Amino acid sequence: MTPPTPRNRPGESNQAPTAKFRREFCKRLGSILPDDALICFASDDAYNLGVLISRYHLKWVQANAFSIGIYKGDVRYRKTRTFDPFPFPNASEDLKSKIRAAAEELDALRKQCQADHPGLTLTQIYNVREKLRGNEPLNEAEEAIKTRGLVLILNELHDKIDALVAQAYGWPADLSDEDILARLVALNAQRAAEEKRGLIRWLRPDYQKARAGIADTQAAAESGAQIVATLVAETGKTQKPSFPTSEVDRTAAVFAALAMPTSSLDAAAIARMYRQGARVEPAVFRVLAALARLGHVHSSDGKSFALRRAA
Repeated sequence: MTPPTPRNRPGESNQAPTAKFRREFCKRLGSILPDDALICFASDDAYNLGVLISRYHLKWVQANAFSIGIYKGDVRYRKTRTFDPFPFPNASEDLKSKIRAAAEELDALRKQCQADHPGLTLTQIYNVREKLRGNEPLNEAEEAIKTRGLVLILNELHDKIDALVAQAYGWPADLSDEDILARLVALNAQRAAEEKRGLIRWLRPDYQKARAGIADTQAAAESGAQIVATLVAETGKTQKPSFPTSEVDRTAAVFAALAMPTSSLDAAAIARMYRQGARVEPAVFRVLAALARLGHVHSSDGKSFALRRAA
């Protein structure tokens, strides 16, 4: 997480106006080839779509993207300044499910409207929606778009998603734009501090942790259950087990050792459980340090470590 930056940084030139950014996030198949002006997020979870099309992400984008023209609202979405530092809510599984369902319903509605009326664009639909929300009169063409695009139903679905995302953040649903930004900035700073302590709130944990070579805490503990049994069985015997060679198995082995009935262990104590002894102590410490950075274990002195228990 990095703090948000102001709009129009020195040295950035204005460019010709393009389509206005609003909430035109939608699900696309992998067979579609995007051009250089389209931002794509690789996720099959409609929960992420729901948060991205919510009022909260919209206000964040409007505050952190830079202007590209003289028209109010014309901003360019740039991943490093808008998506990367955006603090997603730490939602419960129940709320994730509700946001996911509402986002799927909204996305399906828009796709159906466009399928029923070829030539109808999301920009046209959202232009009309903005005028309706601003109590501006519609001309004849816009009235037709309102009908074909089911804009009133679309508006209800957006309001539903906004309310659910507010619940996910634990915030009131009627916050002003200024309050939303203030809270998001504060949450951004909180997440940055957490990451410095090693606690990372993964957006796609199954993919991201695997790429980082880190197994999920529970999965690692479960996969290390057999190692715990082996260590206990080998206690008192001359022959000790060998320390694993793969990073995944080593992580599971360290989790297993820490799961044994003890307050905390250092790298030397864990290394002594294995045949190689002190020779694998550096490797054990590297695993412990990585787990500490990711928030799975904690240490008061940087030497002895213990599993971080769920509250």
